[in-house]
Amino acid sequence: MSRTPLVLVHGNPESAIIWGPLIGELKRADAIALSPPGFGVPAPSGFDCSTTAYRDWLASQLELFRDPVDLVGHDWGGIHVAALAMSRPELIRSWASDALGVFAPDYVWHARAQKWQQEGEGEASVQEIWGGDLTQRHAVTSALGMTDRMAERVAAGMDPEMGRAVLNLLRSARQPTMAEAGQLLQSASRRPGLALIALDDFGRASGTVEQHEWAAQQSGAEMAHLAGVGHWWPEETPAPVAEALTNFWSALPN
Repeated sequence: MSRTPLVLVHGNPESAIIWGPLIGELKRADAIALSPPGFGVPAPSGFDCSTTAYRDWLASQLELFRDPVDLVGHDWGGIHVAALAMSRPELIRSWASDALGVFAPDYVWHARAQKWQQEGEGEASVQEIWGGDLTQRHAVTSALGMTDRMAERVAAGMDPEMGRAVLNLLRSARQPTMAEAGQLLQSASRRPGLALIALDDFGRASGTVEQHEWAAQQSGAEMAHLAGVGHWWPEETPAPVAEALTNFWSALPN
């Protein structure tokens, strides 16, 4: 019997290379890692890098599969995954996201995101983060709390185009946009979901534990409270997440 296709979607400022450790833990060499336009791959001409554009892009990619897939997202990839689950459930067998907290009604964007959402100040920040050479970008990614290996991999995939995509994406997601999207979370319950709640994600870029739990309840998703797991788990601590995903999938009907 063939396995359900596994599709992975990464976030910001990442590229698809971050999934290697998780794929290894899952023993899923057949997994397909999709890179959102502008994040590790060029954005097509006319692509506006908005939340809606990324949702529709993901749907267009999943339409190419013969069967519904198991969909997993990290960081902004987790937001894209949840948006897809709300709008196109027929394309998936299941979904998993570590970013559900952003849909809570009281979610507030983190300080760096708020800076990117401001004209002028955002451009200056992006130039500082994405405009330097590899050594400068590595210093930035290291300061984000990644392990050195993760920092090197992420820095290598960063470029000015990614910075421009970040500005457009975050500006399309100014509140109350995400809170309004959260009102549709119940639609995601049409397919089994899993909220990956990284308990050691001290920066809480995608919300507090309580916000994650609220969104999981609204979407009917199971919850995996992951002790010892931080924001950069695809590279740093993939084993507990792989175990949570495997247990989740094993309980689903074929």
